Amino acid sequence: MTSVFDESGHNVACTVVQAGPCVVTQIKSEDTDGYEAIQLGYEEAKEKNTSQAMIGHFEKAKTTPKRQVVEFRDFDAVEKTVGDVLKVNEVFAEGDVVNAIGTSKGKGFQGVVKRHGFAGVNDATHGQHNRQRHPGSIGAASYPARVFKGMRMGGRTGGKRVKVDNLSVVRIFPEENLILIKGAIPGHKGSYVIIEK
Repeated sequence: MTSVFDESGHNVACTVVQAGPCVVTQIKSEDTDGYEAIQLGYEEAKEKNTSQAMIGHFEKAKTTPKRQVVEFRDFDAVEKTVGDVLKVNEVFAEGDVVNAIGTSKGKGFQGVVKRHGFAGVNDATHGQHNRQRHPGSIGAASYPARVFKGMRMGGRTGGKRVKVDNLSVVRIFPEENLILIKGAIPGHKGSYVIIEK
C-alpha cells in the first residue's frame, strides 16, 4: 500500500493495482453463447505451462498465452474486437466506484477469538486456569446429544474468495496501467485481483 494527498490535503491510504494491459481473447454474444460478455487475458505465460486447449484459444485470438483469463458480463466499455489491447484509462476514471475480488491471505488454523471474534473469558480469576481464549460450551444436553452443524469453532482461516464493494479510484496512471484504489483489497502482495465497476 501507499498513500497520496487528495485535493483537500487529506492523506489517503491506497492500494496500487497493476491493471493491464489486457488482451481481448473472446467476445461472447447472445446469438452464439446465450449471453453477452467479454473475456480478457492478463500477463504473459510460458507456452510449456499452458494447456493445448488454451494455446489454441489464444492462437485464435492472435495473442500469446496468458496467465489469467477472466470473463466480464455486460461489458459496456469501448467497442473492441478479438486481439485488441484494453488500457486502464479506457475502462476506469478517477472517482469511479469499483469492487475488488481476490483470495484473502491464509492465516492457518486459528481459534475462535481470532476466527469469529469471540470475547473469551477476559478474567483469569474465578477458577479460570487456562481457558481465557477457549470457545466455552458448544452444545445442549442429552437432547439433541450432538453438536449442530455450522457451530462456530476453531479452524482454517483465510484463503477464501472475498469481494470488497464500493472502493473508490483515487488516481490512474495510464502509461503504466496502474490504478490507485482507496483502502485495502483482499490478497497478499503480487496476488491476482479482479476489479469490476
